[in-house]
Amino acid sequence: MKILGVMGSPRIGGNSDLLLDQALAGAAEAGAEVEKIILVQKKISGCYDCKKCNESGICAVKDDMPDIHQKILEANAIIHSVPVYFWSMTGQMKVYLDRWCALFDANWRWHKAYYPKMKGKGIGLITVCGDPDVHTADPIVHSFKNTAEFTQMKWIEPVMASATEKGEIGQNEAAKEAAFNLGRSTASA
Repeated sequence: MKILGVMGSPRIGGNSDLLLDQALAGAAEAGAEVEKIILVQKKISGCYDCKKCNESGICAVKDDMPDIHQKILEANAIIHSVPVYFWSMTGQMKVYLDRWCALFDANWRWHKAYYPKMKGKGIGLITVCGDPDVHTADPIVHSFKNTAEFTQMKWIEPVMASATEKGEIGQNEAAKEAAFNLGRSTASA
């Protein structure tokens, strides 16, 4: 079992990062091989809509995303962690998610080579927002849940937490435990 963690916050060591580490620790404890990608450390451009990937399944943009595509394909599940920025996901996470289009053909079906690797793959999410109402992150949850349903991936119920100051989530035992259990249950599925 291989679990890929994708951290979409530009704040390394922040709340989203800490909760993703908890999730990956839970997955590792359950016996999974884990890897973490920190999007802010990668060069990822927006999609050019050149449609070259519709035929080949390979993105024509020369940046770090084709390597990330390979890691996505190799993983059994992907856990994303992202804070709320202006009632949505961060720019880093949005550009990453938009670039998934290279995995689809012109009719928005998985490319034949990718379908067996992607169908039923787990997709999980951790959100952190500064608002005490964690449902401020619902638009992000909606985006990822729709992605799972559209692609026939296995949706894993999200962990939604509230924290503002960098590292503040470290004091929230319930959020840390929920993230740990998310990773453990994902690895055990």
